[in-house]
Amino acid sequence: MSNWLDEIHWTADGLLPAIAQDHRTGRVLMMAWMNRESLQLSVAEGRAIYWSRSRGKLWRKGEESGHVQKLHEIRLDCDADVLILQVEQLGGIACHTGRESCFYRVLKDGQWHTVDAVIKDPNAIYEGHSHE
Repeated sequence: MSNWLDEIHWTADGLLPAIAQDHRTGRVLMMAWMNRESLQLSVAEGRAIYWSRSRGKLWRKGEESGHVQKLHEIRLDCDADVLILQVEQLGGIACHTGRESCFYRVLKDGQWHTVDAVIKDPNAIYEGHSHE
């Protein structure tokens, strides 16, 4: 029996892009990186756990903010090199800027325009912690 993790085409540095998507609305919430350990733990714990490249360690989404991503489904693309995590975003905020989604800027007339409002002040979310 093959290990399902072996069917994934990891990058040279052992990572895989993972897109978190709201399981109800389909809205893309964020993109982060996963390694084998973070993906295994995500499945075991039923919540999104990523690999923080900047911190060089596992990052349990919501460990500082309280905005956990509960896993509903994981999908692997046709090339086996990108995941979509169907999640329930607890607290309604996925982005460290205090917005529902990290994708809150739209290109219009050659400029980026912010189209989503801040739901909660990031300073109030993290209270002295570094942003996820």
